[in-house]
Amino acid sequence: MKKKVRMFFRAVFIAVGISALTGCHGSKGLEAFTMPEEFDLSREYEITFWAKNDTNKTQTAIYEQAIADFEKLYPNITVNLRLYTDYGKIYNDVITNISTNTTPNVCVTYPDHIATYLTGTNIVVPLEELASDEAYGLGGKQVLFDSPSISDMIPQFLEECSFGGHYYALPYMRSTEACYINKTYVEALGYSIPAELTWDFIWEVSEKAMAQDEAGNYTVNGQKVMIPFIYKSTDNMMIQMLHQKDAGYSTEDGDILLFNDTTKELLLTIAEHAETGAFSTFKISSYPANLLNAGQCIFAIDSTAGATWMGTNAPLLDISEDKVVEFETVVMKIPQFDPKHPKMISQGPSLCIFNKSDSQEVLASWLFMQYLLTNEVQIAYSETEGYVPVTLKAQQSAEYQDYLARCGEDNESHYEVKINAARLLLDNVEFTFVTPVFNGSASLRDAAGGLIENTVKSVRRGQEINNAYLEKLYEDTKSLYRLDQLAGQSGSTASGKADLGKLPKTAVMLLSVLAGAWIWIMLYVACQKAKGRRNE
Repeated sequence: MKKKVRMFFRAVFIAVGISALTGCHGSKGLEAFTMPEEFDLSREYEITFWAKNDTNKTQTAIYEQAIADFEKLYPNITVNLRLYTDYGKIYNDVITNISTNTTPNVCVTYPDHIATYLTGTNIVVPLEELASDEAYGLGGKQVLFDSPSISDMIPQFLEECSFGGHYYALPYMRSTEACYINKTYVEALGYSIPAELTWDFIWEVSEKAMAQDEAGNYTVNGQKVMIPFIYKSTDNMMIQMLHQKDAGYSTEDGDILLFNDTTKELLLTIAEHAETGAFSTFKISSYPANLLNAGQCIFAIDSTAGATWMGTNAPLLDISEDKVVEFETVVMKIPQFDPKHPKMISQGPSLCIFNKSDSQEVLASWLFMQYLLTNEVQIAYSETEGYVPVTLKAQQSAEYQDYLARCGEDNESHYEVKINAARLLLDNVEFTFVTPVFNGSASLRDAAGGLIENTVKSVRRGQEINNAYLEKLYEDTKSLYRLDQLAGQSGSTASGKADLGKLPKTAVMLLSVLAGAWIWIMLYVACQKAKGRRNE
C-alpha cells in the first residue's frame, strides 16, 4: 500500500509541477533586454503597434502614413497597426496577452498601466540603454531619419515616464484639462469672466443659472434643460482639487491618502451643487461638449485634446447642426482654490516597448517608436486635436509656429478653440503636475472618480450626504477597488506596492489543481484506511 501511496503522490506533484510551469505567464519569463552591437538589416521583422483612436479618421491616416514612411526607410520591418477606441481596452488586452507572451511590440499607453504590466518579469523594456546608445539611441548616428535627441525631449513630459527606477516609456502627446466656457451666457447672467477661474466663481454662476420662469424654462437659455457645470473626468477633478489644497492623494511609495477629511469636505460641496442640479458628470448626464454646444451647459471641463468638439463652430460635432446654438467660447485653465498658484494635471498618451526573446526585434520596435517622435508625426498628430508635441524640436519648428500663428483662420485645421486649448498647455507647463505611479495607481485613480460619481448618484436618489454616508462610501470604495487588500494598510493609508489586482486565470487554475490534489490525497488515504479495517 505504501508503494501505491508514493506513486499517487508522485503523480499528483508531477501534475502540479506541469501546471506551475504552464501557469506562470506561459513561460518561465524573459531574459532582461540586452542592446545588440548593431541592427541586422539583412533580417525581416514583423512588429505590432497598438494605438488608440476614437472616430477621428485623420488620426488613423496619420498612423498609416507614419508606418508607410517608416517602412520605406526600413523595408525589412513590417508594422501591423491595431486600433482601439479606449485606453482601458488596450490595458485589458495587454494584461491578457502577458500570460501567453503575445504582447504587442509597441503600445500607446499610460504610466499607471505600465506599472501593472511590470508585475511580470522583464515584460516592459527599460529605455535608458536604448535611448542613450550612440548608434541607435535618440538622435543616434545610425538612425535613418531625423530622430530627436534626448535634449529635445521636454523635461517635464519625460519625467512623467520615470518610475520604479527606470524610464519605461517616452511621451507621445500631451494635454491638460481646460474649462470651455459659454461666455455669452455668463455675461447674460450679469457676470464677467475673471482673469483666473476660481471654484467659488464656477459654483456661484452655476447656481444662478438654475433660475426658471413660470413655464419651467431656464431663463438663461429658454430651454427645459440646463446643467451649468459638467465635468468629464471626475478622477481628474478629485485629484486636482486635492492637489490644489495640498491634501493627500498618494505618495511616491504607493501609500494611499485619498480617504481623508479634505476629500469629505469636497464631496459635501459637490453634493450641495448636485442637489440643485447645478453640477453633474459625463457618466451621469452626457458628454460635456454636446450639452455645451446645445446651449444646455455653461462650464464644460474636458481635456484640451477634446477641443475640436467644443463650441458653435466645432469641426467635430456629436449633435445635429440644428441643435447647436450661437455663443462665444472661451478656453481657460480649470478653476483654482488659489489662483495665484495654479495647479493643473499633465496627461496624455505615452509609448512603451514590450520585451521579446529576440533583442533584434526589440531594436526594430525601438526604431519605429522613435519615428513616432519625429516632427512629421508629432506636428501632424497635434494639429488634429488640442494636443501639443512632446519635443522642443517640434514645438519650435517653423511649421508648428506657423500653425499656431494662424489661429482662427478657419474652423478646421486652425479652429480657434483647438489652438487656444493647445496654447493653454504650452503657456502653463510649469504649473502642471502628475500623480505618483505604482502598481495599483490605476485602481486608485478610478476610486477617486468613483467617490464623486457615487456621491452625485446618491444625491439624485434622495439620499442624505453626511459623515455617516461618506464613511460608508469610503469603505465601499476601498473594497470595490481592492484598496483594502493592500499590504501595510493603516486606517485610510495602504501601500500600493502590493496591489496586484485580480489573480491571473493561470494562477487560479494552479491553486485549483493544488486544492483538488489535496482533496484526492485525503480521500485516497481515507479509503485505504477503511479498506485496511475491513481486512482485519
